Amino acid sequence: MAIYALAPEWLSVPADPNALDPAVWPMNAARDDAGEVIVAGVAASALAARFGTPLYVYDEADARCRARSVREAFETAFGAVGAGVTVYYAGKAFLSTEVVRWMLDAGLRIDVCSGGELAVVVAAGADPALLGFHGNNKSVAEIERAVTLGIGTIVLDSAIEIERVASAAARAGRVQDVRLRVNSGVHAHTHEFLATAHEDQKFGVALEQTPDLVADIRSRTGLRFLGLHCHIGSQIFDAAGFAESAARVLAVHALLLEGGLVPELNLGGGFGIAYTSDDRPTPIAVLAAEMAAAVAAECARLGIPLPHIAIEPGRSIIGPGGITLYEVGTTKEVSVPEAAVAPESAAGEDVDTTRLYVSVDGGMSDNARPALYGADYTARIANRRSTRPPRLVRVAGKHCESGDIVVDADYLPADVAPGDLLALAATGAYCWSLASNYNYLCRPPVVAVRDGDARIIVRGETEADLLARDIGVQSSVSQNRDIPSNQETIR
Repeated sequence: MAIYALAPEWLSVPADPNALDPAVWPMNAARDDAGEVIVAGVAASALAARFGTPLYVYDEADARCRARSVREAFETAFGAVGAGVTVYYAGKAFLSTEVVRWMLDAGLRIDVCSGGELAVVVAAGADPALLGFHGNNKSVAEIERAVTLGIGTIVLDSAIEIERVASAAARAGRVQDVRLRVNSGVHAHTHEFLATAHEDQKFGVALEQTPDLVADIRSRTGLRFLGLHCHIGSQIFDAAGFAESAARVLAVHALLLEGGLVPELNLGGGFGIAYTSDDRPTPIAVLAAEMAAAVAAECARLGIPLPHIAIEPGRSIIGPGGITLYEVGTTKEVSVPEAAVAPESAAGEDVDTTRLYVSVDGGMSDNARPALYGADYTARIANRRSTRPPRLVRVAGKHCESGDIVVDADYLPADVAPGDLLALAATGAYCWSLASNYNYLCRPPVVAVRDGDARIIVRGETEADLLARDIGVQSSVSQNRDIPSNQETIR
């Protein structure tokens, strides 16, 4: 087998480039006897034929199961040390009215961070009392609406918001529950974390400012202080960062108890998932148990009672159950002769210094994470099984942008060709949410699949939708009847 000089060190050559790693793909994804990828009983080719590509596809049972499992894991872990738990679904990962109902059915509350997200959750029929509202720059109008609706909690992010929320509560004639977001100086990502005295970021307040700000909150008759909130990062693979952050925040929590009740502690979210077979996130039950043990030990050391715990997972619930389907448009082999390879690695082997570009009909407009964060993904041919050996590929989008890369490096069967369907795993979080109309591409539809049935839960855009916002279109139509109106679908 050839050595691919352009492959990253972490990427292993798969024994079978058709295989679907169950740690990466949705719970109900598999290949059928004909070799086609099936999700929850629906074939990839049938989905593409019915709804087109690109297409976001969610395994509904997967999302529901993970939501329930996360809640049960944390309830069990913290219940064992004598603390209660409230689980909020972080809506920024992916939000639609259907998903809101899935989360509520699983016993979760919902966390929002904008007026638009609040509108979606309310439209789904959620009780506002079950919602939390985040954000570093909530507008006065957003705060007014949230308080008037009777939102459960507002996470205060600055001294300015104390006054704004207190004023809104006074006008609404109610007492508003609030938490205060603090910076613990701990930033975590995957299996690493950095602990410093200060954290330079836009969210929250410094720990040393907390006593004075909480005193201000407690002085307002329209506010009820629930506790502190701290979020340390995202795509976190173990509990070490959470333990260090909890220790720092609990020290301030203990100090605040001298001035009144502090019934809760919100530890945030950020639990990681596997995007590739190389990723090894800690199982959620183990993570919950380790977090509970750390909090219990620190409370015992400080001699304080365990607070009620809140967490806010998003990606770990909705990410693994989502895939994106694309159609391959072109393939292109690019030679990179100067690609380096260690001589000892190449001894007696063929060294391949080419890269096969596989271009699909979407790109950074439907998945911005590779361009924004250098995120890695796993790709597989979805409409067939191949007997050809694995070939290193780079999956590119169709945008007029050199950075429009969907998958930087993965192995596909060497005969991948135009017309093939390509599936990307673990695209359920932060793909639709970050989607754009760059190059005037329409945002794809979102489909939920369950028990052999597929249904649209968010319709895709049409070119007519894009033109409908362009004020110049109406005047152009009035002058030239050959131009489609904004009521017509462009085909």
